[in-house]
Amino acid sequence: MPDPIRFFWFIPTHGDGSYLGSSTGERQPDFPYFRQIAQAADRLGYEGVLLPTGQNCEEGWIIATGLATATERLKFLVAVRPGVTLPSFTARQVSALDRLSNGRLLLNVVVGGNPVELAGDGVFLPHDERYVQAGEYLTILRGLLAGETVSFEGRHYRIEAGRLDQPPVQRPHPPLYIGGSSEAGQELAAEQVDTYLTWGEPPAQVAEKIAAVRRRAAAKGRMLRFGIRLHFIVRETEAEAWAAADRLISKVSDEQIAVAQARFLKQMDSVGQRRMSELIQNGRGNLVVAPNLWAGLGLVRNGAGTALVGTPEQVAERLREYQEAGIELVIGSGYPHLEEAYRVAELLFPALGIDTRRRTLSETVSNEFTVGFHGASQVAAG
Repeated sequence: MPDPIRFFWFIPTHGDGSYLGSSTGERQPDFPYFRQIAQAADRLGYEGVLLPTGQNCEEGWIIATGLATATERLKFLVAVRPGVTLPSFTARQVSALDRLSNGRLLLNVVVGGNPVELAGDGVFLPHDERYVQAGEYLTILRGLLAGETVSFEGRHYRIEAGRLDQPPVQRPHPPLYIGGSSEAGQELAAEQVDTYLTWGEPPAQVAEKIAAVRRRAAAKGRMLRFGIRLHFIVRETEAEAWAAADRLISKVSDEQIAVAQARFLKQMDSVGQRRMSELIQNGRGNLVVAPNLWAGLGLVRNGAGTALVGTPEQVAERLREYQEAGIELVIGSGYPHLEEAYRVAELLFPALGIDTRRRTLSETVSNEFTVGFHGASQVAAG
């Protein structure tokens, strides 16, 4: 029997709500709300949270720093951006946050898949060359974090006798994660990172991808771990779950879908985004792309666009299929993220064998949840 799958949640630093494509029920991306989600995740037994990065997000390093002071166990997967920041500056950020959080920092290497957005950050390299740049960046970053004096000259970076005087808690460095469906992305993962991430494609496609990355890593004498990014719509009955999925996209217009898909395919050069878009070639016509795997979010959401939909038992079974393919970590989310963090923990975690770390009310307590006997006469009088 495999170990229970590890489970992270998501901090929606670009905003949250109850309906895609609509401001109805919209929640503003402010720190008090992020703190609510992080503290709920910490209490419910999630191992960590992912903070996204991009022009439409609050800055992840600042938010993670604030959330680290408001939580106890939660880990923070925060983006490092080759080409956008210098590796020496990033090393100092990494060390400071890892020490502040007492070793709860994880690093998500984001090379970027939208040349329009990257141009706004001053990055004009073509797709594969961005991964060459990222390889140089990580070589320098890993050396600095490991306590080395680094001198390096490559196509994109030059550093002379660089050093980091304040080391991180985690040695030689906080774990490195990366997602990338292209050959260039997979090659960089095989060379330099610890965990390879994929978006929620059907299990057979995920298995093929993991096998390809494993072969590349083995050729370099390395082994990687694997994780998946998925949304979740878990309810007590299958009918309730699919009704919630339909409700989530009920206000999305055909025009919004057309605009979003054109942007994904024309602006972006991300292979992973193209693979997500291929799952919804029929538009609204057929969004169930594998058992319990629904591509409705990908109609208008870039990046991870699929959700597992169903009862706790159904969703747990699908996750076991991903585990069989090699997945050890799930990075989940759901709309709205606060309520869905509770639903997933309360409904799905028990089916997965995940310890929620929550105290169970004693049967001797008399209230509307336990219907115990102690003090029953006083309760009856109320």
